[in-house]
Amino acid sequence: MDTFLAIVISYLIGSIPFGYLLARLKGIDIMELGSGNIGATNVWRNLGPVPGLAVLLLDMGKGAFAVWLGKYLGGIETELLAAVAVLFGHSWSVFLRFKGGKMIATGGGVVLAMSPVLILVCLVVWLTTVAVTRYVSLGSILAAVSIPVTMVIINMSSWHISFGIAMAVLAIYKHRANISRILDGTEFKVTKGGRK
Repeated sequence: MDTFLAIVISYLIGSIPFGYLLARLKGIDIMELGSGNIGATNVWRNLGPVPGLAVLLLDMGKGAFAVWLGKYLGGIETELLAAVAVLFGHSWSVFLRFKGGKMIATGGGVVLAMSPVLILVCLVVWLTTVAVTRYVSLGSILAAVSIPVTMVIINMSSWHISFGIAMAVLAIYKHRANISRILDGTEFKVTKGGRK
């Protein structure tokens, strides 16, 4: 029962579309601007750094809370199921007709709560990739891929590693449109404020 409760609460918490709500406060539908995504990157591009940073922190908070809740209510299995639920809630929000974000910030909160080492490696990979390529999306993809690799290196449980692999695959899937634009040379770049 505790595991079920953790899953339901985590999904509903994950479903809260902070990016969409903050944009709505300004009379803007963020899903109609830029990439159409409700995440921090699209909010930052279209509304500015303060709303973008707020969405980043709030979305990370969702992920961290779910892991904490899972740990509190059960063991590793409950923790990981809660983490999966919050990511699915963010990506397929019940409040947005099962549309949502790309789970990078929420995933960041998840891995931060699991191990500070994970988020540190993700941050280094993300910053390095964005600095070299100027593609935020590519940085996000490679940061997600670094998670299961780091989990293996720091000897986390097989349950965590399996979760990390699934998370990386889901991140790649959610960024498939970005991957196509990178290959086409039309993806957004950080320093140009628009398309290449």
